[in-house]
Amino acid sequence: MRVVLLGAALAGVLVVVLGFVLTRDGGEVDFRGSQPPEGLTLPAVVADTPGFEGKALAITFLDTQCTEACPIAASQMAEAVRTLGDDRDRVLAVAYSVDPANDTPASIRSFLRRNRAEDELRYVDGTVRSLQEVWKAFQILPSYETGSSNMHSVPVRVYDAEGRWRSTLHPGVDLTPANLAHDLEAALSASENVGAARAPTSDALSGRSLFFRPG
Repeated sequence: MRVVLLGAALAGVLVVVLGFVLTRDGGEVDFRGSQPPEGLTLPAVVADTPGFEGKALAITFLDTQCTEACPIAASQMAEAVRTLGDDRDRVLAVAYSVDPANDTPASIRSFLRRNRAEDELRYVDGTVRSLQEVWKAFQILPSYETGSSNMHSVPVRVYDAEGRWRSTLHPGVDLTPANLAHDLEAALSASENVGAARAPTSDALSGRSLFFRPG
């Protein structure tokens, strides 16, 4: 009888522990990336970009000449999107250029093709001036300013469908296809009202010189 009771008690503890691992904040699925402070949202400068509304977003910052972190980020983001199955249409993976002076249509297409990300990753290019607003809003150090294609910020930030920043993953640290897919699924689950999201903003770049260049 003691063995049975002990087994039941251990099972109960295990359920509680697993509950803490899988949920937080009253039932929300936990995230595998580092989690930002509460209340941070998608910067207004990109909030009404066409295609963003109602989608969970994975956003990063790439340079087509980068040979270190960027290929890792691009290929793993693409693989994560491919694993999402029926939820694939509910997410969007986006990369903003950090070197618009040298990222050309040809180099973007080649980079996406090389990293098997042509169909999964949207590469956003534009003028230096327009992208500077994006870098500033996201607090990103671009290679355009460092002078080195391999020296710039490469976080992968996950936002839910209401524009709330949910997690950040880093190439070579915790970014894997499985971790990103998990966090995108968690972001979808965290959005109680998918369509209620982000109000359009007057300074959004989508109406000016910033644009998507699909693969």
